[in-house]
Amino acid sequence: MGADPGLVHRNGWTPYLFLAPGLLMVALFSLWPFLNTVVLSFTDARILSGGSFVGFDNYGRALADPDFWTATGNSVLYLLVVVPCLVLLPLALAVLVQAKVPGIGLFRSAFYTPVIASAVVVGLIWQWVLRSDGLVNTVFEALGVVSEPVPFLTDSTLLLFSAMLVTVWKGLGYYMVFYLAALGNVPASLHEAAALDGAGPVRRFFSITIPQVKPMMLLVGTLSAVSALRVFTEIYILGGESGGPGGGARTLPFLIRQVGLGFAGETGYACAISLLLFLLTLAFSLLGHRLSKGDEE
Repeated sequence: MGADPGLVHRNGWTPYLFLAPGLLMVALFSLWPFLNTVVLSFTDARILSGGSFVGFDNYGRALADPDFWTATGNSVLYLLVVVPCLVLLPLALAVLVQAKVPGIGLFRSAFYTPVIASAVVVGLIWQWVLRSDGLVNTVFEALGVVSEPVPFLTDSTLLLFSAMLVTVWKGLGYYMVFYLAALGNVPASLHEAAALDGAGPVRRFFSITIPQVKPMMLLVGTLSAVSALRVFTEIYILGGESGGPGGGARTLPFLIRQVGLGFAGETGYACAISLLLFLLTLAFSLLGHRLSKGDEE
């Protein structure tokens, strides 16, 4: 007996009905805000006014704004420091906790704990640790390492690197899980054969482990690069609303908030900077995709 044509037709729409709620959410909360941001970036809109069309004036203003270039430099520096750390350190950590020994699950949980902690809570903890009368400076002074407190939170450069430390510390456990999954797919026979040939742990790590998990390293590098370009909370908690002394530690997300915040906020200009940040993020994402494609070839 042949299938009912009407039933087949109705079944053909079934997958789209299941997809519809998710697609609607994406359209409302992702696609529409993005398109609205693009439109507003070509206007002089403010918080309380729609504004008028100004063409590429906002983009020209951004490219001529020293604050924009300072924030861009800080964001790129953040990426260049944080990404290598989050690619290599979680891999080393995953190798260490991969061993199946009693109690290793406790260590895995301990390393993962910062991931589930609120970014605000983590920032406040590190603020207490790094402030002038905090734990680090107290220990340094007690040991005679320094004669006066190190300005971790009051010097723009040190503040930026302190925020990087918080980002790396919070991301270690997250990316460790990625690597544990990748290491679980490495054939044990490769290590056994290399060990029979006299290769030690270090040689096996560089000759077997790294080549086998290289695709995961590229993925982690791309994800951590995108996260580094979007960093805001760490700098806000450690450096306050100004982004450090004179705003010297501001990143692009921080600058976008400052430009667009308040009743006098310049929404159009903030949207233009947001689009420039999007293009920068897209460039690094495409670079990661290109590297992963080249590795597959």
